[in-house]
Amino acid sequence: MSIRDWPDGERPREKLLARGAGVLSDAELLAVFLGSGRRGQSAVDLGRALLAGAGGLKPLLDAPQDKPGIGTVAWCRLCAALELGRRYLDAELRSGETLTDPAASARYLKSRLAGYPYEVFGCLFLDNRHRVLAFEELFRGSIDGASVHPREIVRRCLSHNAAAVIFAHNHPSGVAEPSAADRKITLRLREALELIDVRLLDHFVIGHGTPTSLAQRGWL
Repeated sequence: MSIRDWPDGERPREKLLARGAGVLSDAELLAVFLGSGRRGQSAVDLGRALLAGAGGLKPLLDAPQDKPGIGTVAWCRLCAALELGRRYLDAELRSGETLTDPAASARYLKSRLAGYPYEVFGCLFLDNRHRVLAFEELFRGSIDGASVHPREIVRRCLSHNAAAVIFAHNHPSGVAEPSAADRKITLRLREALELIDVRLLDHFVIGHGTPTSLAQRGWL
């Protein structure tokens, strides 16, 4: 049955307009971008099949474009939506307000780092009122680690005239549990930053689910 034959309250676009995008399932959100399905398969059915074949929404969107059922136009729409989401979070952090909500910085950092298949170490540079000055991806590594150099981080802090920083790195495995090496380099970086009067506010480990905060663990 075509989506046009569905009751108005069950069609993805009508549901979105009436009740907001948050009520749509992953398959229904995909259907909005796909626009149409295939013969004998509605856009929602196609969305469900794509999700099942990829193992979920994240692996579907993280993988390169080569998926039966997603044309170039639909794929461009999905990529543009992801980038808009990232830029929205970036604008939220750069609004000029003091960054006091750890959850906001965690959401932003996850949006920037979670999709990489290799480890990336990034940094939010803040002023003395904890307003965001910049975000930079400083180091990239392999699937199981990245080399972090305190001297380069100190140099970038001085370049931005930062008064505080928040670190983050992803675990491509999806397990957001800090390793002994993560804790060791965090303490080493904190000691290096203390020499130039820059405060280390937190270090997030990004994986599946909610990022892990070393500050909340009491490890800073």
